[in-house]
Amino acid sequence: MGGTDRALRRLGIVLADGAAPTRVDLDAAWPGWDAGLVIVIAADGGARHAAPLGLRLDRWVGDGDSIEPALLDELASAGVETDRVAAEKDESDAELALLAALAAGVDEVALIGGLGGLRVDHALANVGLLGHPALAGRSLRLYDEHAARISMLVAPLAVGGPAIGDVTGRVGDLISLVPIGGSAAGVTTDGLRYPLAGEPLEFGRTRGVSNVRTAARARVTLESGRLLVIETPANLRP
Repeated sequence: MGGTDRALRRLGIVLADGAAPTRVDLDAAWPGWDAGLVIVIAADGGARHAAPLGLRLDRWVGDGDSIEPALLDELASAGVETDRVAAEKDESDAELALLAALAAGVDEVALIGGLGGLRVDHALANVGLLGHPALAGRSLRLYDEHAARISMLVAPLAVGGPAIGDVTGRVGDLISLVPIGGSAAGVTTDGLRYPLAGEPLEFGRTRGVSNVRTAARARVTLESGRLLVIETPANLRP
């Protein structure tokens, strides 16, 4: 989930059709968030986010139901690879774009525009992509319209043992730990104001919400379960 050397990582960006943060907010909240960028893929209408974010699209994937035909024509004219898929399919456009990024050999993916927007079902499904089996050994982060980011720890690891996530940011950032799909066991934190030491976080309870980063690098260790790690930049705190 964290700890990849930025000088070595290969990052893919997927642009979905939900609400996206500004480039200014992303850069302010997470300096170097796009380090190691090797590919940018738009999922259908997510192509509209590329120019405002200062990103050059490499590929477009979608069924065409949420993009203006004129914009799609512009992308094709600019030499962007376009992959038109059937409207009736088992995967969402965002999932197909994620799979395309992973197929390109990236080890991390930033999904922007996967939250907010008109479709809460798409937002929830995109959170579910954090557990996609194709991510084995690789990581995915979702960014919301305010530049908060969401990742997930899953334990035990395939090779056994706990999952350890280094969550790096600014002192004062909010860190919320939310179990998903059941309770999380053996949660230990370091660098947070309200520490946990091998404790459970119960599904359906809110104990892990609104912790505060007290060091530039905090650490979360999970013995078993699935745990969403939601980081809200300090400048966005109410």
